[in-house]
Amino acid sequence: MGAKNIRTAQESTTYARFDQLDGHHPWMDIIPDGHIPYKVRELRTGEIAYFNFVLAKEMGLIPSTHPQQMTSELKEKIIQTFSLQIINEYDELNNRRIDPSTIKPKSYMASRYLQLQHSNKQGKTSGDGRGIWNGTVEYRGKVWDVSSRGTGVTRLSPGAVEANRPLKTGGTEFGYGCGQAEIDELYGAAILAEIMHLQGIHTERVLCIIDLGKGYGIGVRAAPNLLRPAHLFLYLKQNRLKDLKNGFEYLMQRQIKNGKWHPKSRGTNRYMEFCEYIGKSFANFTAQLDIDYIFAWLDWDGDNVLADAGIIDYGSVRQFGIRHDRYRYDDVERFSTNLNEQRQKARLIVQVFVQIADYLKTGKKNPMKDYSKHPIVQQFNVQFAQARAHRLLYRMGFSETQRKNILKEKDLFNQFDKEFSYFERAKVSGNEQKVPDGVNHPALFNVRSLLKELPEFLFKNGFNSALMPEDIFFKKILSSFAKSHDARMGSKHKGNIQNFQRLYKMLVIAASGKQKPEQILPGIIQRAQKLNSENRITGNALIQIVNEIIAQLKKGMPIKEVQQIIDQLIFAQSGMPEVHVSKYFDQKPRLMTRADLYGKILNLVSEHKEDI
Repeated sequence: MGAKNIRTAQESTTYARFDQLDGHHPWMDIIPDGHIPYKVRELRTGEIAYFNFVLAKEMGLIPSTHPQQMTSELKEKIIQTFSLQIINEYDELNNRRIDPSTIKPKSYMASRYLQLQHSNKQGKTSGDGRGIWNGTVEYRGKVWDVSSRGTGVTRLSPGAVEANRPLKTGGTEFGYGCGQAEIDELYGAAILAEIMHLQGIHTERVLCIIDLGKGYGIGVRAAPNLLRPAHLFLYLKQNRLKDLKNGFEYLMQRQIKNGKWHPKSRGTNRYMEFCEYIGKSFANFTAQLDIDYIFAWLDWDGDNVLADAGIIDYGSVRQFGIRHDRYRYDDVERFSTNLNEQRQKARLIVQVFVQIADYLKTGKKNPMKDYSKHPIVQQFNVQFAQARAHRLLYRMGFSETQRKNILKEKDLFNQFDKEFSYFERAKVSGNEQKVPDGVNHPALFNVRSLLKELPEFLFKNGFNSALMPEDIFFKKILSSFAKSHDARMGSKHKGNIQNFQRLYKMLVIAASGKQKPEQILPGIIQRAQKLNSENRITGNALIQIVNEIIAQLKKGMPIKEVQQIIDQLIFAQSGMPEVHVSKYFDQKPRLMTRADLYGKILNLVSEHKEDI
């Protein structure tokens, strides 16, 4: 065998696991009517704008020793696997001429799931409107789902349903009906999803982005489970007990296989036990979103969330700089929920899971409202409160042991939380205002800045005697949205400021246990500064960052530099306390690429640090 043939054989073996992604997914067998099958064709074009080397190694798609750089062989494999477009109903009706050699042998699925924006509220017309599932990858006992968006318009898209006829991919006559994904949207998702992951938040992640030119591309997402609650809820709405049972049990088995759930019961008793696990997962997840100011548009239909409680669909996901809990996303026909309402919507999702479990066990479908006081649903509130307390204390810089010490003290946290929430939830004077993609009533105070600076002040000025002067305290937390008359400190503010500091010191004393408070302050300072960094990328900052990247591309910046910029942004968000991430993440800073552009990006981050 010649040297060239040996090298080709080695490369084929190196990337062989990509071949598992041939369009087949177990869901197609579990519920045959749970998807629409589409033949797909290879586009055989595109540039790799981003590839998540860390994720690819976790999935076993590339060797653990693979260099963090794109090779010609890897690029060819990615294009072959993911640069695809469906052959949809419009193509078939118009007898579109397609080279047979480009057509993949297996059909790919566009899955059906419930979506509120569709006029049919039973999920008969909704699901993947511009995406397909590439299949699953198994590696080291773990199963990963992989799907792509921007691969062509399906008949499940809102636009196709509105038109009541097949649509051509790329057409813009009907909203949500072009079947394509804009490249800026894909860049934003790649950055934000990995940042969420590095903060310990369960989420889909972006495996790669293929730039097809003209502002469009294909985004490939992956997660150990990409099913949404909505994939099950439509069978509940349609009273299809058999399909509902098959789907529910498939979800349970996936969680067992991936080591996420360890059941103690057998048979149908597992159903409610699984709901307990789901309820706890959603309570923990929603508490993280609440404390971290992450808007993810939860709603009862279970569309914009993963079935095992995680983020999916970054099109409307935002990380706020401060608590903008009146922000609502304008989705043309309706406004989204806001940050305050996410807990109740998550509880409703858990309630529907309990309804399903009882339906499967008894064969009788009762109204959802009958389960509002079910023990699992009521436990959601308890678990949410506990998870929220831990997350807030974590955000303040307390370690796990210190948090437990604090929560042993009866009612201490609740007293502090009352004062904390007074500042956190205060709004600027006036009414809500329009923003480019919705409405908002801005927050008056930035308590994150205080959480970062107060422990350092106490350490430098003496824990036992020092109190930050009220006027300095007030100025430090006043947000950039404050109007002139909002910036006046009143007597009520002074009382709250004094009480906040008194209770904060009591928390530190409780946290210290047998140690002196001064001994634990350095650790709190270090953690609080990392967790409340001003380098936090808000939604509006991300939009501006992506716009700047695209502007630089138009000016001639090589596309490979997009990867380097994204990697630098992601690295800056790493190292969060208590977050366990893959060993494949670089532990050392990267060699700076395009320092001028990166500096400009950091300025954008700073300008929008308190934004939505």
